[in-house]
Amino acid sequence: MKQQHWMDRFVTQPTLPIVLSVMICLAGLWSVAKIAVLQFPKIESASLVIQTQYVGASAHVVKGFITEPIERVAATVPGVDYVDAVSKAGTSTVTAYLKLNEDSTRVLAELTARLGQVKHLLPSEAEDPTVNVTRADRPHALFYLNIEHRNVPLTQLTDYLSRQVTPILTGIEGVQKVDIEGSRTPAMRVYLDSERLDAFNISADEVFAALRANNTIATLGFTETNKQRIDLVANTQLKNVAEFEQLVVRQFNNETLYLRDIAKVELGSEQPQVSARLDQHDTVYISVWPLPGANEIAVGDALYAMTDEINQTLPDGLRINYAYDGTLYMRDALNEIFTTLIETVVLVGVVVLFMMGSFRSAAVPLITIPISILGAIAAMYMVGFSLNLLTVLAIVLSVGLVVDDAIVVVENVARHIRNGENRINAALISAQQLFKPIVAMTLTLAMVYLPIGFLSGLTGVLFKEFAFTLALTVILSGVVALTLSPIMSAYVVPEGGKENSLTRRVNDAFDTLKNHYQRWLLKSLNYRQQVIFVALALSVLVIPFYQGSQKELAPVEDQSSIFVLVQSPPESSLAYNEQHIRPMVDRLLAIPGTTQMWQNIFTNSAFGGVEFVSASERDYTTKSILPEVYGRLSQSPGINPLPILPAPLPTAGQFDVEMVVRSSAPYEEMKAYADQLIGKAFASGHFLYADTDLKIDLPQIEIQLERDKIADLDMDLAYVSKQLSVLLSNNYVNRFDADGKAYQVIPVVNQNIKSDPSRLLSLPIKGPDGSSSIMLSSIATIKWQTVPRQLSSFGQQNAFRIFGGVLPNSTKEAALTALENAAKELLPPSYSVDYAGESRQLRTQGNSLLTVMAVSLMIVYMLLSLQFNSFRDPLVVLVGSVPLAMSGALMLSYLEFTTMNIYSQIGLITLIGLIAKNGILIVEFANHLQQENMTRLEAVVESAATRLRPILMTTAATVLGHFPLMLVSGAGAEARNSIGIILVAGMAIGTLFTLFVLPAFYVWLASKRESESTQPHSQNVALA
Repeated sequence: MKQQHWMDRFVTQPTLPIVLSVMICLAGLWSVAKIAVLQFPKIESASLVIQTQYVGASAHVVKGFITEPIERVAATVPGVDYVDAVSKAGTSTVTAYLKLNEDSTRVLAELTARLGQVKHLLPSEAEDPTVNVTRADRPHALFYLNIEHRNVPLTQLTDYLSRQVTPILTGIEGVQKVDIEGSRTPAMRVYLDSERLDAFNISADEVFAALRANNTIATLGFTETNKQRIDLVANTQLKNVAEFEQLVVRQFNNETLYLRDIAKVELGSEQPQVSARLDQHDTVYISVWPLPGANEIAVGDALYAMTDEINQTLPDGLRINYAYDGTLYMRDALNEIFTTLIETVVLVGVVVLFMMGSFRSAAVPLITIPISILGAIAAMYMVGFSLNLLTVLAIVLSVGLVVDDAIVVVENVARHIRNGENRINAALISAQQLFKPIVAMTLTLAMVYLPIGFLSGLTGVLFKEFAFTLALTVILSGVVALTLSPIMSAYVVPEGGKENSLTRRVNDAFDTLKNHYQRWLLKSLNYRQQVIFVALALSVLVIPFYQGSQKELAPVEDQSSIFVLVQSPPESSLAYNEQHIRPMVDRLLAIPGTTQMWQNIFTNSAFGGVEFVSASERDYTTKSILPEVYGRLSQSPGINPLPILPAPLPTAGQFDVEMVVRSSAPYEEMKAYADQLIGKAFASGHFLYADTDLKIDLPQIEIQLERDKIADLDMDLAYVSKQLSVLLSNNYVNRFDADGKAYQVIPVVNQNIKSDPSRLLSLPIKGPDGSSSIMLSSIATIKWQTVPRQLSSFGQQNAFRIFGGVLPNSTKEAALTALENAAKELLPPSYSVDYAGESRQLRTQGNSLLTVMAVSLMIVYMLLSLQFNSFRDPLVVLVGSVPLAMSGALMLSYLEFTTMNIYSQIGLITLIGLIAKNGILIVEFANHLQQENMTRLEAVVESAATRLRPILMTTAATVLGHFPLMLVSGAGAEARNSIGIILVAGMAIGTLFTLFVLPAFYVWLASKRESESTQPHSQNVALA
């Protein structure tokens, strides 16, 4: 019996570890009911979208006068990662992408203040910039609610929904905004008749002024007497068609000219921008957008409850259904991973039971599982973590790890009892013997994850909770193993000779295996130089295996949906797209397994999604069927539809690959390089499709005003352009009140003029004297030209994007690399390459975990140096086991059983700690045996043979515990497959090498230990 150890009280006072374990469990049970449930760790990936309308202005004017000043401001705001912008005719859109987890409220306030400082630089005719906070990692809403409506006009439906429904949904906690897609917002449209304007000698500007002067808001204040105060109002606002028709435009010769005399007035809608469809049925969607970082599942639960209540109050013929629910995949993925957790617990339990040979003995490591998991959940809740796909995955991984320490304890106690010690002494001896190795193993496994928690960017944000959850669980398992397991083992392990038949058979089998192993090990150590050479050669294979593995940021998941982005001709209209999309929808819905297709159709594009039955009900994945989907989409004449798989991680962007090319060169020059890069992309064999956003094919009419003629008529360009703007721009003059809501008043030229551009020159322009009109043709001509559809910029430089979808047999990394190589070959030095979307994350975060791996190895080395009091002994563990395990794991990624992604890299980091634990058991006990006057060879042979059973038991628990990860299917399966393959292969191969290779390295490298009786009181670090 050794001297008293402070851990002995957990054996001599058994109530202490029991109470401690019960308290941990109670805290965990309380936290389970409180902790948030999300798809990914809470992450704020936000962007600020600054939109400015300048109706009637060309794209070049918008870019120079609006986009560029706003870009300069946005780029200087603290917290902004990068800025891109798109300038189109009449519209400027500047998007400032924030750094991850940046406070969007603070950045919004700063940006708004700075926009106010440059407002004077913007044209006075432009509307004020509007700034919206959007989720950068989701370009579409989380929910699309389909509104069933029977013969209800869209203007009435829009008005009803905006008054009665959307205000209620906006009040749900976590909802950022609620929009109506496919709406027709009411507006008073005034269709001016140019011939009547000419006949009455009325200019468009006069009509504009009359509408402003006779439809205004009067703020009269109030009158007050000694007894009461009365508000004063006046009927200065027009409210319906009849009142607008009666609006006085001019009075002359005792005659009154009313608006009805020169225009047709009707209550219509604003210019339609979006049409919504579900399958082939026209509809209206209510889109619900959550706040960045919101609990989306909680938002969905609240939304479903709210819509059920609203449906009970809707008029007959109206009902709210769900066309798209983005939380379905999250829920399925979480259900799948919880199922995997249960399977893992059962498998580990079976493994422990059969390898212990006793239900009583198996209870010791098995009880560690719930205590460690519940304790970890309690700690997660206290530090603000959530239950999400990654933290639950960490818990699944921990099931195979937390039993390891307890297995070592119960096996050690059982061995001492079989050798004749009484129960309490066996527990005390084991607690003292195993304290240092268990602390070392626990800290080693926990600390390998420490560097992950300090990573920046997407990888750091996503995997911080994963790493800390796994580390917390492992630490708690070590606490349980040191406190509860010794005394529990003492009471459940049968005394020598009293084991049941199963226990005896298991013990005999392990004894036989131990004897055989000891003989094999001695034979291999006779050739230890050859063993070391082969081991080093196999270790070097880590490099080619890694380099030859396919790489990607994350494996593509089957989310039971495929998005479709439709590009249409530049001159297309809303009606054109509606007509051409109908046959495309029929072809997609003919694919077996589809359920529906929702669509949002715009004037020059469309966006939608094909929904499939769950993965378990199909014999294909969405990734495998993507080429067939693209083939069906390619049969759509007149439009260019592109299929997009949902991103596996919360990243900005839409496409698999998005490379940005920047330059100060004109767009016409950049177009040639864009076309060449697209050709190279297709030639690479990695792309299903590739395209660019730089398209110079938009027809444009330039009205060329003749300055001399205008000056001869005593007019100026501003006078002429102002009249043309009123006639042609569709801009609104003011608003009118309709039952408490304000809608636009829009004067517009007759449609027969707008639909026939050749008649533009017949427009009348009021002369400077106000008494005569001239035809536009007398002062202007028309010139047709072709211009870019949009003018894009990135980082305040002219830019274009090359984007594309990747073939199923390739990866995003390979496709992006091929595109980068083509850019190096084609682009001149004045051009530079940048990235957007997932490609940006791939280039900034793709190899960050390799650095973590190196740092983790260094941390393990330093911890083991402290543990062994030697700088050489840790090399035995790290060189003798870790590289070989990693070679075995990487061999499977090299053979394309999986890819090298952030999940498989996490698996490699986990493997470092797991395989090092086995090495620690052998080296720690061998050092102890050296102190009992054994040679290094004798010590390592005896240590390896003695520790064979716990090593095999912990390896079997880890391998079979993680085996379900290799076989899972359904939502979120690809990530779990990836990490499972790495761990199972690496652990199985690494353990085999550890048992035979590590002893050879021990004999070669290990420090020589003196007997405890001969050691001086002051020990130095063992360097030899």
